[in-house]
Amino acid sequence: MKSVKRVLRIIGKTLKWVLIVFFTSSILAVIVYRWVPVYVTPLMVFNTIGHVVKGERATFYHEWVPLERMSPHLPIAVISSEDQNYPIHHGFDMKAIEQAVEYNKTHERKRGASTISQQTAKNVFLWQSRTWFRKGLEAYFTFLIELFWPKERIIEVYLNSIEMGDDIYGAQAVAEHHFNKTAKLLTREECALIAASLPNPHKYNSAQPSPYLYKRQRAILRQMNFVEYAYPQLKGYTDK
Repeated sequence: MKSVKRVLRIIGKTLKWVLIVFFTSSILAVIVYRWVPVYVTPLMVFNTIGHVVKGERATFYHEWVPLERMSPHLPIAVISSEDQNYPIHHGFDMKAIEQAVEYNKTHERKRGASTISQQTAKNVFLWQSRTWFRKGLEAYFTFLIELFWPKERIIEVYLNSIEMGDDIYGAQAVAEHHFNKTAKLLTREECALIAASLPNPHKYNSAQPSPYLYKRQRAILRQMNFVEYAYPQLKGYTDK
Protein backbone atom coordinates (compact mmCIF):
# COMPACT_ATOMS: atom_id res chain seq x y z
CA MET A 1 0.00 0.00 0.00
CA LYS A 2 2.83 2.36 0.90
CA SER A 3 4.54 1.66 -2.42
CA VAL A 4 1.33 2.52 -4.30
CA LYS A 5 0.99 5.82 -2.43
CA ARG A 6 4.64 6.58 -3.12
CA VAL A 7 4.16 5.94 -6.85
CA LEU A 8 1.05 8.15 -6.87
CA ARG A 9 2.97 10.96 -5.12
CA ILE A 10 5.75 10.71 -7.71
CA ILE A 11 3.22 10.79 -10.54
CA GLY A 12 1.49 13.77 -8.95
CA LYS A 13 4.74 15.71 -8.55
CA THR A 14 5.78 14.87 -12.10
CA LEU A 15 2.46 16.07 -13.53
CA LYS A 16 2.73 19.22 -11.43
CA TRP A 17 6.16 20.06 -12.85
CA VAL A 18 5.10 19.14 -16.39
CA LEU A 19 2.20 21.60 -16.11
CA ILE A 20 4.42 24.30 -14.60
CA VAL A 21 6.98 23.91 -17.39
CA PHE A 22 4.27 23.84 -20.08
CA PHE A 23 2.43 26.95 -18.91
CA THR A 24 5.64 28.89 -18.22
CA SER A 25 7.26 28.04 -21.55
CA SER A 26 4.11 28.62 -23.60
CA ILE A 27 3.47 32.03 -22.06
CA LEU A 28 7.12 33.02 -22.55
CA ALA A 29 7.02 31.84 -26.17
CA VAL A 30 3.92 33.93 -26.88
CA ILE A 31 5.48 36.99 -25.23
CA VAL A 32 8.73 36.56 -27.20
CA TYR A 33 6.84 36.21 -30.50
CA ARG A 34 5.10 39.48 -29.71
CA TRP A 35 8.25 41.12 -31.10
CA VAL A 36 10.48 38.42 -32.63
CA PRO A 37 9.75 37.38 -36.25
CA VAL A 38 8.45 33.84 -36.75
CA TYR A 39 10.93 32.43 -39.25
CA VAL A 40 9.73 28.82 -39.14
CA THR A 41 6.57 27.09 -37.93
CA PRO A 42 5.59 23.49 -37.10
CA LEU A 43 3.52 23.43 -40.30
CA MET A 44 6.60 24.16 -42.42
CA VAL A 45 8.65 21.53 -40.55
CA PHE A 46 6.03 18.77 -40.73
CA ASN A 47 5.32 19.39 -44.41
CA THR A 48 9.04 19.30 -45.19
CA ILE A 49 9.45 16.05 -43.27
CA GLY A 50 6.50 14.67 -45.21
CA HIS A 51 8.33 15.38 -48.47
CA VAL A 52 11.45 13.63 -47.20
CA VAL A 53 9.46 10.56 -46.14
CA LYS A 54 7.92 10.37 -49.60
CA GLY A 55 11.33 10.71 -51.25
CA GLU A 56 10.43 14.13 -52.65
CA ARG A 57 12.41 17.35 -52.73
CA ALA A 58 12.43 18.86 -49.24
CA THR A 59 12.06 22.60 -49.54
CA PHE A 60 9.77 25.45 -48.69
CA TYR A 61 9.62 29.13 -49.57
CA HIS A 62 9.26 31.70 -46.83
CA GLU A 63 10.58 35.16 -46.06
CA TRP A 64 9.41 37.17 -43.10
CA VAL A 65 8.37 40.74 -43.87
CA PRO A 66 6.79 43.22 -41.46
CA LEU A 67 3.24 44.39 -42.06
CA GLU A 68 4.37 47.75 -43.44
CA ARG A 69 6.16 45.93 -46.27
CA MET A 70 2.94 44.29 -47.42
CA SER A 71 0.27 45.69 -49.67
CA PRO A 72 -2.35 47.54 -47.58
CA HIS A 73 -4.99 45.54 -49.46
CA LEU A 74 -3.78 42.15 -48.21
CA PRO A 75 -4.96 42.30 -44.58
CA ILE A 76 -8.32 43.62 -45.73
CA ALA A 77 -8.63 40.88 -48.36
CA VAL A 78 -7.96 38.00 -45.96
CA ILE A 79 -10.18 39.49 -43.27
CA SER A 80 -12.95 39.88 -45.84
CA SER A 81 -12.52 36.28 -46.93
CA GLU A 82 -11.65 34.46 -43.72
CA ASP A 83 -12.91 36.37 -40.69
CA GLN A 84 -15.00 39.51 -41.13
CA ASN A 85 -15.46 39.97 -37.37
CA TYR A 86 -11.71 39.84 -36.76
CA PRO A 87 -11.34 43.50 -35.65
CA ILE A 88 -13.99 43.15 -32.92
CA HIS A 89 -13.87 39.58 -31.59
CA HIS A 90 -11.46 38.34 -28.93
CA GLY A 91 -10.21 35.25 -30.71
CA PHE A 92 -13.47 33.33 -31.07
CA ASP A 93 -16.44 34.24 -33.26
CA MET A 94 -19.34 32.70 -31.36
CA LYS A 95 -21.90 33.65 -34.00
CA ALA A 96 -19.86 31.96 -36.73
CA ILE A 97 -19.44 28.88 -34.53
CA GLU A 98 -23.20 28.64 -33.96
CA GLN A 99 -23.85 29.02 -37.69
CA ALA A 100 -21.29 26.32 -38.51
CA VAL A 101 -22.85 23.93 -36.00
CA GLU A 102 -26.31 24.41 -37.51
CA TYR A 103 -24.96 24.08 -41.06
CA ASN A 104 -23.05 20.90 -40.26
CA LYS A 105 -26.17 19.23 -38.87
CA THR A 106 -27.70 19.08 -42.34
CA HIS A 107 -24.69 19.03 -44.68
CA GLU A 108 -22.21 16.24 -45.34
CA ARG A 109 -19.44 18.66 -46.26
CA LYS A 110 -18.56 20.33 -42.99
CA ARG A 111 -17.96 24.05 -42.51
CA GLY A 112 -15.36 25.40 -40.12
CA ALA A 113 -15.51 28.54 -38.00
CA SER A 114 -11.85 29.15 -37.13
CA THR A 115 -10.90 32.78 -36.78
CA ILE A 116 -7.66 34.32 -37.99
CA SER A 117 -6.48 34.27 -34.37
CA GLN A 118 -7.19 30.53 -34.08
CA GLN A 119 -5.45 29.78 -37.36
CA THR A 120 -2.43 31.80 -36.24
CA ALA A 121 -2.26 29.92 -32.93
CA LYS A 122 -2.45 26.59 -34.76
CA ASN A 123 0.13 27.46 -37.43
CA VAL A 124 2.72 28.96 -35.09
CA PHE A 125 2.51 26.76 -32.00
CA LEU A 126 0.81 23.47 -32.90
CA TRP A 127 0.50 20.62 -35.35
CA GLN A 128 -2.23 19.93 -37.92
CA SER A 129 -4.90 17.52 -36.70
CA ARG A 130 -8.57 17.48 -35.78
CA THR A 131 -8.37 15.89 -32.33
CA TRP A 132 -10.10 17.47 -29.36
CA PHE A 133 -6.78 17.64 -27.53
CA ARG A 134 -5.22 19.75 -30.28
CA LYS A 135 -8.34 21.91 -30.48
CA GLY A 136 -8.09 22.49 -26.74
CA LEU A 137 -4.48 23.62 -27.06
CA GLU A 138 -5.51 25.83 -29.98
CA ALA A 139 -8.09 27.56 -27.77
CA TYR A 140 -5.44 28.05 -25.07
CA PHE A 141 -2.89 29.60 -27.43
CA THR A 142 -5.60 31.70 -29.08
CA PHE A 143 -6.45 33.15 -25.67
CA LEU A 144 -2.78 33.90 -25.04
CA ILE A 145 -2.07 35.68 -28.32
CA GLU A 146 -5.24 37.74 -27.99
CA LEU A 147 -4.10 38.65 -24.48
CA PHE A 148 -0.49 39.55 -25.30
CA TRP A 149 -0.55 40.61 -28.96
CA PRO A 150 -2.36 43.55 -30.57
CA LYS A 151 -4.58 42.81 -33.56
CA GLU A 152 -1.96 44.21 -35.94
CA ARG A 153 0.60 41.69 -34.67
CA ILE A 154 -1.77 38.75 -35.03
CA ILE A 155 -2.56 39.58 -38.65
CA GLU A 156 1.13 40.23 -39.33
CA VAL A 157 2.12 36.77 -38.05
CA TYR A 158 -0.82 35.19 -39.86
CA LEU A 159 0.16 36.72 -43.20
CA ASN A 160 3.73 35.51 -42.72
CA SER A 161 2.90 31.95 -41.66
CA ILE A 162 -0.19 30.86 -43.59
CA GLU A 163 0.33 28.45 -46.48
CA MET A 164 -0.48 30.27 -49.74
CA GLY A 165 0.59 27.64 -52.28
CA ASP A 166 2.54 24.41 -52.60
CA ASP A 167 5.40 24.85 -50.08
CA ILE A 168 4.81 28.62 -50.21
CA TYR A 169 4.31 30.36 -46.87
CA GLY A 170 3.52 33.99 -46.32
CA ALA A 171 2.89 37.15 -48.28
CA GLN A 172 6.42 37.75 -49.58
CA ALA A 173 6.90 34.19 -50.87
CA VAL A 174 3.56 34.07 -52.70
CA ALA A 175 4.14 37.54 -54.17
CA GLU A 176 7.52 36.47 -55.55
CA HIS A 177 6.55 33.00 -56.81
CA HIS A 178 3.05 33.73 -58.11
CA PHE A 179 3.27 37.39 -59.20
CA ASN A 180 7.00 38.10 -59.62
CA LYS A 181 6.96 41.10 -57.31
CA THR A 182 7.28 42.03 -53.64
CA ALA A 183 4.41 41.80 -51.19
CA LYS A 184 4.27 45.60 -50.99
CA LEU A 185 3.43 45.87 -54.71
CA LEU A 186 0.54 43.40 -54.76
CA THR A 187 -2.56 44.96 -56.28
CA ARG A 188 -6.02 44.89 -54.77
CA GLU A 189 -7.09 42.25 -57.30
CA GLU A 190 -4.02 40.07 -56.62
CA CYS A 191 -4.64 40.26 -52.87
CA ALA A 192 -8.23 39.15 -53.41
CA LEU A 193 -6.98 36.21 -55.52
CA ILE A 194 -4.58 35.16 -52.77
CA ALA A 195 -7.37 35.38 -50.19
CA ALA A 196 -9.65 33.36 -52.47
CA SER A 197 -7.12 30.51 -52.57
CA LEU A 198 -6.60 30.23 -48.80
CA PRO A 199 -9.26 27.61 -48.03
CA ASN A 200 -7.19 25.15 -50.10
CA PRO A 201 -3.98 26.62 -51.58
CA HIS A 202 -3.00 23.20 -52.97
CA LYS A 203 -6.18 23.02 -55.02
CA TYR A 204 -6.60 26.71 -55.87
CA ASN A 205 -3.58 28.44 -57.42
CA SER A 206 -3.58 32.24 -57.33
CA ALA A 207 -0.96 32.25 -60.11
CA GLN A 208 -3.24 30.26 -62.43
CA PRO A 209 -6.79 31.17 -61.36
CA SER A 210 -9.67 28.94 -62.35
CA PRO A 211 -13.12 30.37 -63.19
CA TYR A 212 -14.19 29.40 -59.67
CA LEU A 213 -11.26 31.32 -58.15
CA TYR A 214 -12.12 34.39 -60.22
CA LYS A 215 -15.69 34.12 -58.94
CA ARG A 216 -14.45 34.07 -55.34
CA GLN A 217 -12.13 36.98 -56.13
CA ARG A 218 -15.05 39.12 -57.29
CA ALA A 219 -17.03 38.27 -54.16
CA ILE A 220 -14.07 39.14 -51.93
CA LEU A 221 -13.50 42.46 -53.72
CA ARG A 222 -17.12 43.38 -52.96
CA GLN A 223 -16.72 42.35 -49.33
CA MET A 224 -13.53 44.41 -49.05
CA ASN A 225 -15.56 47.56 -49.69
CA PHE A 226 -17.85 46.66 -46.80
CA VAL A 227 -15.00 45.74 -44.46
CA GLU A 228 -13.09 48.96 -45.22
CA TYR A 229 -16.23 50.99 -44.49
CA ALA A 230 -17.06 49.09 -41.30
CA TYR A 231 -13.51 49.06 -39.91
CA PRO A 232 -11.59 52.15 -41.08
CA GLN A 233 -8.84 51.32 -38.57
CA LEU A 234 -7.68 48.50 -40.84
CA LYS A 235 -6.23 51.03 -43.27
CA GLY A 236 -3.69 51.95 -40.60
CA TYR A 237 -2.37 48.43 -40.10
CA THR A 238 0.34 48.84 -42.77
CA ASP A 239 1.04 52.53 -42.14
CA LYS A 240 3.91 52.35 -39.67
